[in-house]
Amino acid sequence: MTDKSCPITPGVPDLSTIETVSLNPENTLQNYQKAMVIAKEQAEQRLEEYMLISWYDRDRDFESPPNTTEKSDDGPKDGYIHYGLNHGAKLKVDIENGRFVFFFTPIEW
Repeated sequence: MTDKSCPITPGVPDLSTIETVSLNPENTLQNYQKAMVIAKEQAEQRLEEYMLISWYDRDRDFESPPNTTEKSDDGPKDGYIHYGLNHGAKLKVDIENGRFVFFFTPIEW
């Protein structure tokens, strides 16, 4: 029996507790480094002091921390999402519809 009142799909990360910023620059970004500059600007505006927790670069199909996706098939990587959420991420910056994705947490002193 399925509980239809549950808004969370099993296996899909719940991003409802974090702010998500989706950006689509007019000019396609050249690489990950350019995306990182933009993502850090967004984090600084929203969090002041912050730490990058995890990220994904679809061009290279690389996630950080590496090997956090525990799948044997060729499905999309999502370990970086779970890692970010489980380590206090409060901001997700998605650039070019998932091409580059960054998770940040505020630093609280």
